[in-house]
Amino acid sequence: MGGPHRGVPAAAAAFLNWFGGPAGVIVPLGLLAFLLVRGRWWSACCLLAAYLGANLLVVQTLKHLVDRPRPENPLVRVDHGSFPSGHGAAAAALVVLAGALLVPAARRRAWWCAGTLFTLAMMWSRTWLHAHWLSDTVAGALAGAAAALLVWRAFMPVLAREGRGSVRSEGVPRRVPPQAAGG
Repeated sequence: MGGPHRGVPAAAAAFLNWFGGPAGVIVPLGLLAFLLVRGRWWSACCLLAAYLGANLLVVQTLKHLVDRPRPENPLVRVDHGSFPSGHGAAAAALVVLAGALLVPAARRRAWWCAGTLFTLAMMWSRTWLHAHWLSDTVAGALAGAAAALLVWRAFMPVLAREGRGSVRSEGVPRRVPPQAAGG
């Protein structure tokens, strides 16, 4: 993605770079504090386990195993290894976790659309800034979403007791098995 790197695209990419960097832990920490204040201990544990698991276990392990070089002349400061994108993983994990733990069922369709756009924007910014190859950002987003979904699934029994274990939520009718319905 050569050419000039200024204007609105540069500002958007700089914001997303900041959001996915060290300062970007503000949002997950804010969500963690919100869950703790609301007494949703298992949701907070799920958020923490998935967010740390996606970044530390999955992304950093893959970065060290693959050790793929980054594109030349990145426009931002980067660490070792291009594959997978930690920014992409963090964005996707955050979208999945917030959707699963916080967003009411009636608003989830809009959340998934907005979250997908946010994750795609993060992927674009990392590629546009020459920090990653496109395949790195795709792999990062998939790794982050997968880690979040796996941890959420593992926590589902305790989250159900807390009231947030299932994708279905209050007010959404569940299918009644035929034998329970008298048939």
